[in-house]
Amino acid sequence: MSEFPNAGFFRRLAALLYDGLVVIAFAMLSTVLFLLLVQGAISLEWLSMSGHEDISAFVQDTPLLYWLRLALLVSVSVFFFTYFWKKSGQTIGMRAWRLQVVTTDGAPLSWGKAALRSVCALLGLGNLLVLIDFKHKRALQDRLTGTNVIVLSKEENRRVYRSLD
Repeated sequence: MSEFPNAGFFRRLAALLYDGLVVIAFAMLSTVLFLLLVQGAISLEWLSMSGHEDISAFVQDTPLLYWLRLALLVSVSVFFFTYFWKKSGQTIGMRAWRLQVVTTDGAPLSWGKAALRSVCALLGLGNLLVLIDFKHKRALQDRLTGTNVIVLSKEENRRVYRSLD
């Protein structure tokens, strides 16, 4: 059991909103790169816009490209959270709010556990469970992956951050 308390809903939500802005920026960048690749394929005549007024309309109306773009956006989000949870147990937003994901046995998160936790979070909706779990304050993704989100002291948060160098 951790010496730090489990995080409540509103603190988790604040960190998620902060992280959401970062994920949106990465999603925008990956979308631009995807559209550049599609434009390149059109320029090389591997694809034809077949009467569409622009590349965005073409991607939207082409099922394969639409699903590839959607898979890319989901992958960007899952990778963002997985990478940070594996690296330090903290995303950028979690660092700002002094939160950290830890396993119930104190071990660092593996790549698999971090990725599963990211998928199980259901775009943050898994955190709603914290509102009714007054005693343990565990979200759906915590229960399914054997993790907790704890609130670190200022000193411990600084120590975790410094250990990344």
